[in-house]
This record gives sequence, C-alpha cells and structure tokens, in this order.
Amino acid sequence: MPNIAIAYASGRGHTRKLAEEIATTLGAEGCAARLIEVEVMFKKDWDALMEADAILFGAPTYMGSAAAAFKHFMDETGDIWVRQAWVDKLAGGFTVATFPGGDKLSTLMQLTVFAAQHGMVWVGQDQIGAPANKANEGINQSGAWLGLAATSVRDKIQLVSEGDLETARRFAARMARAAKRWA
Repeated sequence: MPNIAIAYASGRGHTRKLAEEIATTLGAEGCAARLIEVEVMFKKDWDALMEADAILFGAPTYMGSAAAAFKHFMDETGDIWVRQAWVDKLAGGFTVATFPGGDKLSTLMQLTVFAAQHGMVWVGQDQIGAPANKANEGINQSGAWLGLAATSVRDKIQLVSEGDLETARRFAARMARAAKRWA
C-alpha cells in the first residue's frame, strides 16, 4: 500500500478542503494518506514525510506565489535537501486562488522547482475539461497541467466548486496509480 503525505498550508480553508478531498480519494484508491498542516509541524510530521512514498504539496496562491506559511515550510527542508533524503519520491502539487487565472501557474511552478531541487519525480494533471472534452464540464477549469489548480468559491461552506473537487478526486486517483506503479 503506497504511503502518501499531503503537506499543505491553508489560509482560509480552501486548500484544506482540497487536501481533505485528495486524502479521502487516496484512501478509496488503496493508499495510506496522511494530512500534514505545515504551519504546525511536529517530529512525527517530519517523520511521516520521510517515510512517504509520495508527497503532495498544497498551498494557496497569494500575490502570485505560494503563501508565506508554505514558503516557510519549504525553507525548513534545507537539511533534507542537503542529504537528498527525498530523492525519487513522487511529488505533485495543488493550489487555489480567487480568480480562474489567479497566477496559480506561478505557484505550481514554484512547487515543481522545489520538488526538483529535492530530486523528486513530479506527477502533473491529466484531466481534459470542457470545451475540449464536453463530457468533462467543470473539470480542470483552470486548464492547468502542472498540477491541480482550483478557484475559490465565496460560499464559506462550499469553499471550492464541485467541478474543482471532482478534479481533485481525479488528480488523487492519478497520484494513487502513479504511486502503485512507482512503488
């Protein structure tokens, strides 16, 4: 059973909603999933990242890049980087922003470079949404291939659209397939 850690920061709950949806799907796909909120890290969380076969990184996009709380987490991995302790782990990323474009690609690129510096193998998005695939209305609405890019919903209960939640489930299923294949 692949072990997948989901390291995320969530300012207003939108990124957490995606992380929880991803974790639920990973479990349904036969993977062990662990949520790690990077703003409050304990030794057990760092150990879980070391033991993981794959790590998904999630951060809201604020002002064109990953939120400061996630950047702080990235900076804290310097000792891991020096040892190259995450080499060959699978990695993927997700983000959420206010606008459909919202400079989310910038955050996904930041997460990809971070994973590359750690020698990780990146898994991107594979879902073709409408209008190219009319059967996938609401799927991958941002048209992002580097990772999962969602748009926040102003409804404080919903937080993320059903289409973006379904895209998150499909992204998680892809990561589960990749982790099973890679393991």
